[in-house]
Amino acid sequence: MYAISLGDDGAELRPLEPWHADEFLAHLDRGREFVQQYISFGSRVTDADSARELLQSFADKKAADTGSLHGVWLDGRLVGGVLFRVFDAEHGVCEVGCWLEPAASGRGLITRAIRVLIDWAVDVRGIHRVEWHAAAANVPSLNVARRLGMSREGVLRENWPHRGVRQDTEVWSVLAREWRAARAAAAEQGDLPTPA
Repeated sequence: MYAISLGDDGAELRPLEPWHADEFLAHLDRGREFVQQYISFGSRVTDADSARELLQSFADKKAADTGSLHGVWLDGRLVGGVLFRVFDAEHGVCEVGCWLEPAASGRGLITRAIRVLIDWAVDVRGIHRVEWHAAAANVPSLNVARRLGMSREGVLRENWPHRGVRQDTEVWSVLAREWRAARAAAAEQGDLPTPA
């Protein structure tokens, strides 16, 4: 399977599949409180069976072409991941998301990994609109959306109950033409490799 280098720091993007259940559980256990501050992603993963079940649900989404899960490894250790939470090829819309354990934060891993996902969605699958939804209080996540050049479209007020509190969700997006233009400009300035 694929392993895409995310830079010269030993970070890689790889498939995150049901056979990674034990590694996925260990990763979530290391970062559970940090990850669950704003998302309930791993709350139902408490043992190897529930880890495998969650990973299988995304394997099923991948098979149905409605979503997928990808791990971020740093020096051979799973430290987080990115995903297509929603993937609607027919309508040209997808939603990307992420999670990361605290020891790996602040390195730009998520921004680099999401760029790979958006490049693929836009260039290979013809996706027109990529969305990013994040709790309004989740500043690191909102900063990723900014770094990706997304536009803040609005706030869904108190739309998501999490840990007994209704959270506001910010909606950000980037359109394919905006993504290509920003990528071309960055490549011209030497900030990114020229897309293939």
